[in-house]
Amino acid sequence: MTSTVDIEQGQFLEINGSATYYHDIGEGKPVVLLHGSGPGVSAWANWRHAIPELGKSARVLALDLVGFGATERPATVKYSLRTWTDHVWSFLDELGLDKVSVIGNSLGGRIAMQMAEDNQDRLERLVLMGSPGVGMTVTEGLQALRNYEPSPDAMRSLLKDYFAVDKSIITDDLVRIRYEASAAPGAHEAYRLMFFHPDHEGSKLGISEEQVRAITVPTLLVHGREDQVVPVDIAWRMLDLLPNGDLHVFSRCGHWTQIERADEFNRVVADFLEIGDAR
Repeated sequence: MTSTVDIEQGQFLEINGSATYYHDIGEGKPVVLLHGSGPGVSAWANWRHAIPELGKSARVLALDLVGFGATERPATVKYSLRTWTDHVWSFLDELGLDKVSVIGNSLGGRIAMQMAEDNQDRLERLVLMGSPGVGMTVTEGLQALRNYEPSPDAMRSLLKDYFAVDKSIITDDLVRIRYEASAAPGAHEAYRLMFFHPDHEGSKLGISEEQVRAITVPTLLVHGREDQVVPVDIAWRMLDLLPNGDLHVFSRCGHWTQIERADEFNRVVADFLEIGDAR
């Protein structure tokens, strides 16, 4: 199933009772892109530079996880790593995809690792970008994300102070898009539920050394050296544990390697995933 709409526009698919918004671009090996958990996040906000480029030589699928972006937020959903992982599995099942590569940004990387724990046979390769891992603690940057209250000024400060080394990429348009998404009806309420309400477990993302050592899927860790949300030390620790892990560190780069170093990120990832012309 290939999208016939403009690449900036997605489509909806009913997944586990939730109308799920996603992008489906290109043909070839299926590559699933999983976004992070920052306020105002969506698949397109995270992956707008990667989707069209990787989509030149692969089938790229990027969904808004339940609770984020344009995907429906059912009142009965209980946000957790398990909920988000099951959402991705059901999405793949609905599209009839038996085996995929996964690129996960931050929270998306942790979901990718849970997918590996669930069923490695369905995973070709993994790319974990700025992903939490063994030894992760609540950093100042992560705390700033969780304490965000919607306003244009708060969004500008958050993005400039914690996401990017190159402040020039924090444009008025980017601030507006992220702020408006964070302040959309129900968005901030869902965000608070995920990470602060006792009935939800969105912040329980820990992983053990044993769990990481059991991931045998070829894995590429991608990290910004100056990441203030997930320190690069986490990636080095994960590299020691992953049996088939490689690591690429971008200097002068924060938590957004796919945006701050977009061209290089796309080349490195395409080469690792062996998706042809995009290399």
